[in-house]
Amino acid sequence: MAAAFSDREVPSLRETALALAERELSAYEPVLQAVRLPKDDPTRSERLDSALSAAADSPLEIARLAAEVENLARDLAARGNRTLEGDANTAAELASAARRAAARLAEINLSARPNDPRLAEAKRLGA
Repeated sequence: MAAAFSDREVPSLRETALALAERELSAYEPVLQAVRLPKDDPTRSERLDSALSAAADSPLEIARLAAEVENLARDLAARGNRTLEGDANTAAELASAARRAAARLAEINLSARPNDPRLAEAKRLGA
């Protein structure tokens, strides 16, 4: 709700997004390390599965945060200052794109885990 949206939320959302983006920078490195293991290494499959599972966490959190920003921006566009409607709509569209892209990354990383509840969440967030 725009009425509940405070100036304190923006820095908090921004700080959270920056922290998640920083975490995402190195989240895939363990996957690359596991892929580089010899194919006959007995730990390769388990390490790859574990690394892909862990690599899904940060983009899934980014998708959740982007969904929150998207909802706030859409509400602001609908009920906020008319002179800022275009900016709010643009923010909503950018947040929507970020939500879908991050959810798709999580979905790809979880594709080998069909029973993982995060996969269903990633699919829902990516829709």
